[in-house]
Amino acid sequence: QVQLVESGGGLVQAGGSLKLSCAASGRTFSRNAMGWFRQAPGKEREFVATISWSGGNRYYADSVKGRFTISRDNAKNTVYLQMTSLKPEDTAVYYCAAADATGTLPKMYSYWGQGTQVTVSS
Repeated sequence: QVQLVESGGGLVQAGGSLKLSCAASGRTFSRNAMGWFRQAPGKEREFVATISWSGGNRYYADSVKGRFTISRDNAKNTVYLQMTSLKPEDTAVYYCAAADATGTLPKMYSYWGQGTQVTVSS
């Protein structure tokens, strides 16, 4: 069992930066791949980034590639999403999730946090 709690969301102007954190509890965190997803009002949940248990493999959605960076600290049971050059279209609730392997589909992830709101003003 893994429990996830996101933090770090907020309101930022376009071009600004935010760093999201996801604190995990559970003995298997270091063995889980972790992902970030987001969901804007009226839209389906979409993949943002994922990182393997070791941190050696990372994948990003094309829409955030070059702007967002996913990382993890297994000693702190925490995964991060550094977001830079934010755009109004990045506005969404951001969720972290845990899975057995990296993937881009929400159905691959067994555990989810409650989400944190990110709002980017133009």
